[in-house]
Amino acid sequence: MGINILGMGKYLPEQKFTNDDFARFVETNDEWIRTRTGIAERRMAGWEPTWYMGKQAALQAIEKAGVSPDKIGLVIFCTATADFHTPSMASIVQYETGAVNASAFDLNAACTGFVYAVDTARRFLETDSECRYALVVAAESLSHFLDFSDRGSCILFGDGAAAAVIEKSDKLYSSVLGSDGSGAGLLCARALQTAPEVAVESDFEDGFPDKPLHKLYQNGKEVYKFAVSILPKSFKKAAEKVGMTKEDIDWFIPHQANVRIIETAAKKLGAPMDKFIVTLDKYGNTSSASIPIAMCEAIDSGKLKKGQKIALIGFGAGLTYGSIITEF
Repeated sequence: MGINILGMGKYLPEQKFTNDDFARFVETNDEWIRTRTGIAERRMAGWEPTWYMGKQAALQAIEKAGVSPDKIGLVIFCTATADFHTPSMASIVQYETGAVNASAFDLNAACTGFVYAVDTARRFLETDSECRYALVVAAESLSHFLDFSDRGSCILFGDGAAAAVIEKSDKLYSSVLGSDGSGAGLLCARALQTAPEVAVESDFEDGFPDKPLHKLYQNGKEVYKFAVSILPKSFKKAAEKVGMTKEDIDWFIPHQANVRIIETAAKKLGAPMDKFIVTLDKYGNTSSASIPIAMCEAIDSGKLKKGQKIALIGFGAGLTYGSIITEF
């Protein structure tokens, strides 16, 4: 059983940060950032909480889908930057969108979150006869967790949200989900209550980097090696399940981490870059929201059309990875 994507929506914060803005407080410049990442600017949430951005994206998706909110049976909100430990972001968005008959929960698979959430929603749609439509929301406020003294990481990330309303169908569908927990410490941010500052010296060592408070830590070199390897591998695994090759795909829509990662992975896969949707220049790395934001951009620009075959490929902290091949 496959899925049909009925409607999508996105929300980007009002506040825009260019590369020149970063040059005011960290040793960098526009050329250095563009050359190494492909990023020119990114959005950063000011007054907008994560749930609000997700709500706005969800309302757009519901409107474009032409579905009554009370017909939605499931809300999955994927994020690594929730506003609360509890309640879930999904419960808030369920109420705010009028999806009164939906179950709701959050999912955290970091930058692979949207791929995980869509595949999870598909399984609900397949097994629950009363669940006709699912709402998948991805929203991130990564700027709240950045170490702005670390030029290697703070320049990469941005905030934003996107959402999709899906239903079950008999369309083409294949997926692969995975994780390599041995790399958990390569990209991480502590929860506030477990920060090293509140622990005493006699407490056990957990092996994670001693980053101050809840700030994001990234071992860029090792994450790069993982990403350029797993992107083609996970796609090939998903493609083999349905007897497809890279030539059968109209659009590759990868996680928007770094243009160098995408270019290197595309070369390893043997696929031309003009078949990859890239939005890094405008939004940077928005974690779980990056793939659906890129999809929305491709729809708005007329690139992504109904009936085309697409590959959604995620990779990120965990280390998680996943691919979905489907017909848009």
